[in-house]
Amino acid sequence: MEQPVNVKQRLAVLFGGQSTEHEVSLRSSINIINAVDRQKFDLTLIGVDKQGRWTLCNEADYLIHPDDPARVKLAPSTRYLAVVPGHNTAQLIDITSGQALPAIDVAFSVLHGAAGEDGSIQGLLRVLDIPFVGPDVLGSAVCMDKDMTKRILRDAGLPVTPSVTLHRSDCASVDFDAIAGALGLPLFIKPASQGSSVGVSKVQDAASFQQALAMAFTFDHKVLVETAISGREIETAVLGNDQPGVSVCGEILANDDFYAYDTKYLKDGQAGLLIPAPLDGDISEDIRRIALAAFKVLGCAVMARVDFFLTHQQEIILNEVNTIPGFTSISMYPKLWEASGLDYPQLVDRLITLALERAHCAADIKTDR
Repeated sequence: MEQPVNVKQRLAVLFGGQSTEHEVSLRSSINIINAVDRQKFDLTLIGVDKQGRWTLCNEADYLIHPDDPARVKLAPSTRYLAVVPGHNTAQLIDITSGQALPAIDVAFSVLHGAAGEDGSIQGLLRVLDIPFVGPDVLGSAVCMDKDMTKRILRDAGLPVTPSVTLHRSDCASVDFDAIAGALGLPLFIKPASQGSSVGVSKVQDAASFQQALAMAFTFDHKVLVETAISGREIETAVLGNDQPGVSVCGEILANDDFYAYDTKYLKDGQAGLLIPAPLDGDISEDIRRIALAAFKVLGCAVMARVDFFLTHQQEIILNEVNTIPGFTSISMYPKLWEASGLDYPQLVDRLITLALERAHCAADIKTDR
């Protein structure tokens, strides 16, 4: 009797993008691609250049300087892609040849930051009827905007860093003394919708406050001014749909003044990770419980990394939620799951499975009367 033939599905990996995290995304893509089970999936590699153009990539040569975080680049390509939406008929077209690409069964986007993590790509994939790894449109959009994240978490009674939100139109009337009086010094200034600590500054006085605001407003139209929390930086990873699980906790040991972009990605040896974090059992469980609650209340699904501060008084404060965490060789999300019993290939396989499961459940929801 003949054995049934296992038909492989086609996975699209999207990387690059127009955000300030373009290079981080390229580095993340390497590990995702290497971890995919080729017995289960054929790959379509889609590189999004800094002009937002989708390009079809060859696995063998799609990156320049792939091993150098400071110089990694998307290789030039003339194989641009166009999108033809349609329920069950969506296609990606190779503009050069005019030919349709093989149909995509599921997408794994590591487009970190703006125009990739903020619900925009998620919305496009929804329109294309392509299942994708990570939270849906609303969860992605809410978590990308740190101001909106805080508002929802506060409403749910979850502990967040005290902050003030400023818009560009507020610049002329900002009262440093009033903000410092309310939040204390030092302060952190950060763009509301950036990741990887891009545009973040720590300030001690009025002069540095104005400089930090000016820089943050070059990255966003909305800026958060936050109390600088003195304590430990703890992170945990969430994985799942209706019944998500939470990994062990990890701790960031940053040798710089704070865990900035260069410390994360460019300075070898400047940051350490302790996994699992040396925490009292009750504290660890509380952090994991709050992470799970945040994941649910923010409308997340499939995956998210949840970042905390633990003060010297053992107070747990939720900092932010990252819906497309890094997948570089030094990134916390995959390391946390490895310490929790899922190695890199198993994690990637599980993420893809969760994306397909969510799409299957969504197909059961009525869209008409």
